[in-house]
Amino acid sequence: MAAYAALVSLITTMDQIQKHPRLSISFDTNQMESIGANVGLLLDFVENDTHGVISTQVEVLESQIASAANAAEDLIESHAVGQIQAMKDAKRKIIKPMNSMRLLCCLKKAVTAESDLVEDQIHGGSISVVDLQTVIEDMDSVTKKVMAFKEESGSRDDMQPTYSMPTATTTASSSTTLITTDKNTMVGFDQQLIQLLDTLTGQQSNRQIIPIVGMGGIGKTTLAKNAYGHSLIVHHFDIRTWVTISQKYNVKQLLLQLLSEKHSQIDNGIDEQLLGEKLYKRLWGRRYLIVIDDIWSIEAWDKVSRFFPDNDNGCRIVVTTRISNMATHFGSLLFELSFLDENQSWKLFCKKVFRHALCPSKLEDIGKEIVKKCKGLPLSISVIGGLLRRSHMTQEYWKYIAKDLISILNFGNDENCLSILSLSYNYLPAHLKPCFLYMGNFPEDHEIRVSQLIKLWVAEGFIKSNDSQSLEEIARVYLYDLIDRNLILKHNLGSDGRIKICKIHDLLRELCLKVAQKDEFFCVMEDIQRGIERGRRIVCNEEFLQAENESRVIDTLQLASVTRSLVTSIDSRLSNNRLLRIMTINNEFEDNYLHGHLVDQVNMRYIAYNKFITSSDTINLPSSISFLWNLQTIIIRKNKIKAPSEIWEMRQLRHVDIWGLHLPEPPQSGDQKEDEIVLQNLQTLKRVENFVWSEEACKRVVNVRKLQIVYDRHSKRSNDYSLYNIGKYLHKLESLTCFSYGLDNVLQKLTFPSSLKKLHLQGYKADWKDLRVIGLLPNLEVLKLKYLSAGERVWSPVEGGFIRLKFLFIRSIDLVNWNADSSHFPVLEKLFLIGMFELEEIPLDIGEIPTLGLIQLVWCSESAAISAMEIAEEQENAGNDGLQVRVVFRVKRDLDNFQEKMKQSEDITNFTRNNFQAVTFKA
Repeated sequence: MAAYAALVSLITTMDQIQKHPRLSISFDTNQMESIGANVGLLLDFVENDTHGVISTQVEVLESQIASAANAAEDLIESHAVGQIQAMKDAKRKIIKPMNSMRLLCCLKKAVTAESDLVEDQIHGGSISVVDLQTVIEDMDSVTKKVMAFKEESGSRDDMQPTYSMPTATTTASSSTTLITTDKNTMVGFDQQLIQLLDTLTGQQSNRQIIPIVGMGGIGKTTLAKNAYGHSLIVHHFDIRTWVTISQKYNVKQLLLQLLSEKHSQIDNGIDEQLLGEKLYKRLWGRRYLIVIDDIWSIEAWDKVSRFFPDNDNGCRIVVTTRISNMATHFGSLLFELSFLDENQSWKLFCKKVFRHALCPSKLEDIGKEIVKKCKGLPLSISVIGGLLRRSHMTQEYWKYIAKDLISILNFGNDENCLSILSLSYNYLPAHLKPCFLYMGNFPEDHEIRVSQLIKLWVAEGFIKSNDSQSLEEIARVYLYDLIDRNLILKHNLGSDGRIKICKIHDLLRELCLKVAQKDEFFCVMEDIQRGIERGRRIVCNEEFLQAENESRVIDTLQLASVTRSLVTSIDSRLSNNRLLRIMTINNEFEDNYLHGHLVDQVNMRYIAYNKFITSSDTINLPSSISFLWNLQTIIIRKNKIKAPSEIWEMRQLRHVDIWGLHLPEPPQSGDQKEDEIVLQNLQTLKRVENFVWSEEACKRVVNVRKLQIVYDRHSKRSNDYSLYNIGKYLHKLESLTCFSYGLDNVLQKLTFPSSLKKLHLQGYKADWKDLRVIGLLPNLEVLKLKYLSAGERVWSPVEGGFIRLKFLFIRSIDLVNWNADSSHFPVLEKLFLIGMFELEEIPLDIGEIPTLGLIQLVWCSESAAISAMEIAEEQENAGNDGLQVRVVFRVKRDLDNFQEKMKQSEDITNFTRNNFQAVTFKA
C-alpha cells in the first residue's frame, strides 16, 4: 500500500537525517515534531483502523496520506541533497586536485573559511520555514479528515470488528517454522495422475506430446510436478527437463534452459540454430521427458519442437497451457483439468487452513460457504486458505470474509480469480502490502534471490525498525509471512535450509501490477506513457529497450526528478535524478558511468551492477563516494575494484558485494571514540582480496555477519594477514568463505569465532587434523570443503565434533579412507561428495544418522558409488524410507559398468531401489 510505504519511508528518512553520524542539517524543531506527530497518527490509522475495508472514502484518504507524506519527504530530502552537493562543490573548488585530504573529513563540524561559499550554493536547494509549514498544513488537513472518518466509523455497526494482525516478532532463524511444508499439495486429481503416469510410461514407442489444459490456478503445474517427481518417472527416463515459458519468451534462453546451461557458459555469438543442434544431439537416442510449463503460443512451440528427436523409444513431452485451442494442435491426447467439486474443494481448503488437524465444528458451515464461493479453483482456495490460516479462528471473522467474498465475485475467468486474490491482498496487514506489491517489479517467471529482495525492501524504506531485530531480520519475517499466506512461492532452499530463491505466480504478479498502477506505487515502462516521469519507482525492462526506444527512454528518465527507484538495462548518466535512492543496472556497464553514478547520486541507498564482467583493468572508486551519505548496499559484478580510504567513513553501509574488492588499510583511529569509527551497520563484506586483518580493521567491522576473503599468489606472505584476528574480534560472524589460489599455510593462521554457522574453505593446504578445531565450533551447521590439498589421505573425525552440522559438501580432495560413524555427525541432513576419485567408500554407519535425508555422489569412484548403494539397501531393509541416495556418473559407459556389476553382485540383487537413483550427468 502506497500510504503505509510513504509514511514509513518518511519516518526512516527523518530519523536517518537527524541521527546521521556525519551529516548535520538544521530544521525547525517545532515543525519537525509537528510532522512526526502527524505521521504517528496517520500511521496508526493505516495500520490499525482500515481492517481491509476498501471503500471509496478509504481509498481517497490513503491517496491523500501518501501524497502528503511524499511531499514532506521530497522537501526534506531535497534539502539534504542540496546541502551535500553544495558542500561537495565547495570542497572541490577549495581543495587542490592533488591534495590527499579526505573531502568529507568535517561534515559534522562547522564549515569555517568556505562557509559563505557553501551558503550561496545551497540557497537554491535549502528548506525554508514557509515551505515546511505548507507541508505541515497539508498533513494537518489530512489528519483531520482521518480523525473525522474514524469518529464516523466508530458509530457504524456495519464495519468490520477490530482485529490486531499478527506482528513480526519471530526471529529470522526460527521463522522458518512458519513455512508450509506441503509438497505440491494435490487434491482431486488422483485419477488424472494415474492416467498421466500410465501415458508417460506406456508401450507406445513413438514420441508423444501430452497437453494439460485449464485456466490459471487450476492445478496444471501441480499435476505435472507430481508426475515429474514420481519415482516411477525418475527411473523410467534417461533425461528429464523442466522449462517454463512466459508470455514474452526468448528462444535462446529457452534452449539454454533445455540444455541446463547458464548464459555465461555459452559464447554470446552462438545462434539459436547451433544451440538447437546441440540440444538435438544431447537428446538423440535417449529416452527423455520434457515438461514445457505455461506455454502461450504455437509460435513458441514451433521454434523449439524441431529440436526434439523422435527416438522411437518412448520419449514424452508434457505441455501445460491455459489456452484450450492450443491443445488441439498437439493431437487428440489431452488432459483437461476441471474445477474441484465441493468435497475436493473442502479437502484442499482444510489442508491449507488446518494442515493435519480437523476443522472445528463451529467453523465448518461458514467454511464450506467460503469454499463454495471459490467455485472450485485450487489457486483461489489455496490463497484464501493461507489468509484464514494466519487469521482469527472465530465465526465472526469468517462470516465477514464470506460476506466480502460474495460481494466481489464476478463471472469473468481470470478477473474472477484476481477478484478473489485481491481479497487476500486487501486483508494483508499494512506492513506486508508494499512488500507484496514490490514483487511486481520483477519479470514474469523470474527467480528472485531472497537476499537481494530483502536488501531492496530495506533500501526502499518499507521496513519499520524495532529494538530487537535488524531491518533484514524483520524483512525476512515479512517474506516468510507472505510465503505462508501462499502469496509468494518458495522455489529453492540454500544449504542452511533457508529459502534462497522465491517466485510469484503469474496471476498474483498481475494483481501486483494492477494495484500498483492504480495506487501509483510503481510503473513498468511498456511505452513512453504520459506522466511516467512523476513515478517514484520505474521499471524499464530489457524487452522494451529496443534501439529505437533507448534515446526516448533516457530523455524521459532525465525528467524523473522525484523518482526514488530505477530498474533498467540502460547505463547512462542520469544527472537530473538527484533524489534517486535505488539503481539496478542489469546490463554491461562502462566505467565512466559507474564513476558518474557514484559522483552524481549522493542520495543513493542501493546501487547494483548485476552483470558480471571480467576485466584486466582496475577500477578506482572515486573518493567522493563518501558523499553518498546514506549508501547501504553496493553490488558490482566486476573484478579488480579498488576502494578509496574514505570507504571507512561510510557508517551507513550494510552490504558490500564487490568481486575483487581491494580495500585500503583503515586510518588509525587515534583518539576517536569507538562509535565514530565502527561501521555499526555493516553485515556483508564479500570478495575482499589480499586484505590484512589488523586489529584496527577488525574493530571497524565487528558486526559483520557474512564475510568472503580471497588470497592469491600475488599477495603478501601469509604471516602478514593477521587472520587470527577474525576469530578474536568478529563475534557476530555467521558465514565465512575463504578462497586461496596458490598459497600455503593460510589456513593454519585462521581462527574462527564460536558464532560461525557456515564455513566454506577452498584451495587451501590443510591436514585433516585441522578439521578437529572446526568440528568443535558449537554453532556450525554448514561445511563446504573444495580443492583442499591434504597431506594425509585419511580422515578420522573425533568424538564430540560437528554436533550441529546439517550440511556437508566435499569436492575434489584426495581422501582415500574416511573412518566415521553416525556419532561423528549426529544431526547431518545432507551429504554431497563431488570429484572424490580416490575415496574407497562411504562409511556404512553414515546411513544410521536418523536425520540424514540425502546422500549425493557426483563423479566419484566406483567403489564409493557401490558403498552408497549398500547404504541405500541397508536403510530400505531397515524400514528407513526417509533417506534418498543419488549417484551421478560422468558418462553413460560408467553408469552401464556400474549397473552391470550390481547385477552380478551376490549381495545386491536389485540395483534399482525406490530410495536409490543412478544417472549420468545432465540427466
